[in-house]
Amino acid sequence: MPRTAIVIGAGLAGLLAAAALFPAYDEVLVLDRDELPAGPEHRRGLPQGRHAHLLMPGGLEAMEALLPQAGLRERLLFAGAHEISLGAGMVVYSTEGWFHRWRRDGQLILTCSRALLDWVVRQALLATTNNIRIIHGRAVDLIGDAKKVRGVRINTGSGPTELDADFVVDASGRGSRIVTWINELGITGIEERTVDSGLVNATRIYQTPPDAEGFPLTMVQANPYQGQPGRSAVIVPIEGKRWMVSLAGTRGGEPPASPGAFLQYTLDLPHPIVGRLISGAEPLTDVVVSRSTSNARRYLEKSRQWPDRLLVLGDALATFNPAYGQGMSVAALGAQVLGREARRNALHLPGSGRTIQRAVARSVDAAWTLAVSQDVLYPDVRGGAPTVVDQMAARYTRRLTRAATGSYAAASALWTVTGLKASPTHLLRPASLLHAITGPPLPALSAPPLTATEREILAMLDGTSGKASTAIRPM
Repeated sequence: MPRTAIVIGAGLAGLLAAAALFPAYDEVLVLDRDELPAGPEHRRGLPQGRHAHLLMPGGLEAMEALLPQAGLRERLLFAGAHEISLGAGMVVYSTEGWFHRWRRDGQLILTCSRALLDWVVRQALLATTNNIRIIHGRAVDLIGDAKKVRGVRINTGSGPTELDADFVVDASGRGSRIVTWINELGITGIEERTVDSGLVNATRIYQTPPDAEGFPLTMVQANPYQGQPGRSAVIVPIEGKRWMVSLAGTRGGEPPASPGAFLQYTLDLPHPIVGRLISGAEPLTDVVVSRSTSNARRYLEKSRQWPDRLLVLGDALATFNPAYGQGMSVAALGAQVLGREARRNALHLPGSGRTIQRAVARSVDAAWTLAVSQDVLYPDVRGGAPTVVDQMAARYTRRLTRAATGSYAAASALWTVTGLKASPTHLLRPASLLHAITGPPLPALSAPPLTATEREILAMLDGTSGKASTAIRPM
């Protein structure tokens, strides 16, 4: 008989899960409650989609592995995405000062709007295979029992419909009802945790100013070490010769929704470079604000009982403070685990459900540790106070970050972990420990590391005389 897999959710996690499953099934049905747009447009079910997203190196590698014939990177670049070197293409004011920039490329990230990314991935997926079908409908519950899931009950607007399936993936996002669904199957006692720093995102789109198309991605990072609310801002180049400017502030330091206050917020940050740049840029949109930004995790893998032929991944399993830019990459890494198990024909083996869920959960661990260990340090955080381990990790991270401001090797180690190409234990290797002890070999920068041309652009945009700042230095 033909074998069918069902994926709940047609967001990025769901599309990547379908990419992992289609070689192993005769038909893959992807369900979504939204009518998907015909082009790269925002949709109601993804409020965070209107804010800045960074596709980390580990996530992009996983996506390309899931769709090896699709030329995903090339499709994204052709559609207007930007490829940015972490070493040379970013200007970053960190908790420990300015990072030097390096002539060597280092690792690469992609930037574009989330709407464009989802659309390009969906088009690439549908062009790669003819056995994936997207259905507009809302998943109501699971069909099966505590031992095995056999399908999904959906509502398409004309009443409930039952869809049989040989495998089900819940990739329905932050609002997933998976705990309720499995409770109804007889599985209870799922451990959940939420760490909420009260982060608010505010974003506005600007026209990239003339002659500024090559200006580096610019970021002022939040500081969790001062006992004050975290405040940050980033300018991300996106398709259509536009800048996406996203602000983020934790409880007590939330960014405003009014255009005038939006600009003032950026000028009041520990360094005003973002505000100076956008003060001379043309705004194209109003300010969009989102508040669903907490870290939340469902420890499904710890359940003593888990049904076969069911997997949960993406935001349905764990969500992260979006300031760290890890959610998309974690979803891709989870889908890559699913694809590996599908190639091994392991999805239908007795007891495989719990084994695969545990494997996918491991892909969450690094991102969860990085996000939560920082967020618990902010004042008025809800969901946990910093432990002794958190405090020790914070002190070490600060020392290593200080070293990374003037050491390519230390910076590269940080990028490897934050880019989800290695676990946090990578930062405990002897070389990293030595960097943390000895500090940066280069002197601290007193101004943004801009080229002469970039300084002229900055001066033009904020109307200043363009005082000299430290230029790019090699390692």
